[in-house]
Amino acid sequence: MAAHGARSDLQPLGQLGDGRVYERELNNYPQFTTEIDGQNIHFLHVRSPEPDALPLIMTHGWPGSIVEFLNVIGPLTDPRAHGGDPADAFHLVPSIPGSGFSGPTDEASWDTNRVTRAFAELMNRLGYDRYGAQGGDTGAVISPGLGRLNPDKVVDVHANGLAAFTEVNPDEVGELTEAERARLEHVEYLSTEQSGYVMIQISRPQTLAHGLHDSPVGQLAWIVEKFKEWTDPAAELPEDAVDRDLLLTNVMLYWMTGTAGSSANSYYETAHAGAWGASERSVVPTGVAVFPLDVSIRRTVELEHTVVHWSEFGRGGHFAAMEAPDLLVGDVREFFSKLR
Repeated sequence: MAAHGARSDLQPLGQLGDGRVYERELNNYPQFTTEIDGQNIHFLHVRSPEPDALPLIMTHGWPGSIVEFLNVIGPLTDPRAHGGDPADAFHLVPSIPGSGFSGPTDEASWDTNRVTRAFAELMNRLGYDRYGAQGGDTGAVISPGLGRLNPDKVVDVHANGLAAFTEVNPDEVGELTEAERARLEHVEYLSTEQSGYVMIQISRPQTLAHGLHDSPVGQLAWIVEKFKEWTDPAAELPEDAVDRDLLLTNVMLYWMTGTAGSSANSYYETAHAGAWGASERSVVPTGVAVFPLDVSIRRTVELEHTVVHWSEFGRGGHFAAMEAPDLLVGDVREFFSKLR
């Protein structure tokens, strides 16, 4: 992102203008906080008007936030009002893993495993003994983790951008489809050209935090650059893929809560806890939605997950709930309708 582009957005970062629409929309939903394992956890608890709705906990990743879900909450919780089948309704509980209003974290060791345990406790406190889980990015680690932790309670897991940590056997590369080989090549590109942010956040998150806390332009550029790289490749600019004010609202949430450091530190804690690695195969039925630039390869994903549903889409990107909410909502409905 060009420096002049970041600076041109500096005023909207402080005065969002139309972005206040998203602030008001967020404030329309019931919001709560609770302390779990010594940490304040903020969440939305949006109940469906449909009595047989399935509880669904949705989890975002970095550099997303709870605002990622603003375009999917209505269709998922109240399908009748959005032209859908009332049988596809969900009670929706989007949660924030150690960022936004759930941060900054008060102590170290908040890796994805600890977040998973905290979210399981959250669902227990809400009285849900049967629920589904959905997530992308870090949420695609935490959501399956909930299934592994509580397979008797988590009925299904849906993830977008789900990637297994088990490596592809070189002898099997020739058996991959053209699309899968392209994804494997993209993994190599990501590791050589776009992994700098990972190395910084898993090694020096606090050094980074001081710079981002001190500069709204720095915070804006650090996040928006990822939207430039990870959104639909057909989009020239991030705001061509994601509504500009929605994107700025997402950045503003990091800035106003001072969570640049704690969100980066989650990478450090997860890496040093060894939580990024091959996992035992989950027995929970799993659905996967693959969007452009996702690196999901079914044969490797199936080594760690019981995949019963697989969809591939030609538009959208890493931030599916923001970029292609219609596709994500449709896929979530289709997947869970088979297994309710």
